Amino acid sequence: MDYHHVVEAAGAVALALVFYSYTWRWFDAAESQARARWRPMVNGVAFGLLALFLMRSRIQVGEDRWVDARAVPLALITLVEGTPAGAIAGAIALVRRLWLGGAGAGAGALGIVAVVAVAALVRVWAKRDGGVGLRHSIALAVAVFAVTWASFLALGERGAAMFGPVWLPVLVVDLVGIGLVARLFGDVVASRAAEAARRDAAQLRAEINNPLTSVLGGLGLVARKVAPDSEEGKWIERAREGGERIRDIIARMNRITQVQETPQIGALPPILDLKKSNDPATGSVEARTPRP
Repeated sequence: MDYHHVVEAAGAVALALVFYSYTWRWFDAAESQARARWRPMVNGVAFGLLALFLMRSRIQVGEDRWVDARAVPLALITLVEGTPAGAIAGAIALVRRLWLGGAGAGAGALGIVAVVAVAALVRVWAKRDGGVGLRHSIALAVAVFAVTWASFLALGERGAAMFGPVWLPVLVVDLVGIGLVARLFGDVVASRAAEAARRDAAQLRAEINNPLTSVLGGLGLVARKVAPDSEEGKWIERAREGGERIRDIIARMNRITQVQETPQIGALPPILDLKKSNDPATGSVEARTPRP
């Protein structure tokens, strides 16, 4: 294997990771929802161009034997950004493959479509589990390898003979490029989501604490005129404890270090799990708050 080619491909993917992290700043939904809608399109085009680059910059794995990592950016951007971005990237790679032509054009085109499709399915699975984990990225890498294998087998005996000597390098490229690199992309998403959650929590805390302070102050004034052992006094004390509990939950929302969701149930929207999202060093809360 020519490791110069490997480093070249790895460097291109690393630059794509940096670019992807910056798009979260350029198209921040907190600043402009309209501008945020451009992020999937921009990333789709960028990763589609990366796929073209990797199609040209093949990796030599033996004498007259080459593989390329076109599936890596297609799978990654679909998994972390969504089907629209993956479809755009896949369309760019698809047009390029059909334009090149050749006996394997049809099989190659179907392989590109299948990679985006399986990545979209794994994304749905990951969302139901509360986020992309190692098992999701590894499963996607294996699925992409299977798709690549099938695209060669579609060519018959000739395709099987071509894939036989290169199956191991292809598997390694998929496992490393998708299975492991997807975790880095997932960290970018998690860090930006956590930052947005902390920002929203700080704003929500300010909006809630002001009226909550008035409520607790009013309860304190009323409590002075009611006997503590009376039924009314007990209800006032419970209300005051509930208010303090709300204040504690809002305070802990500012300590969010990562966004963890509970598994999706049916058609219910994802729910932010404050207990898992809090920094363990600062404690946790049992309450769970619906994610906006």
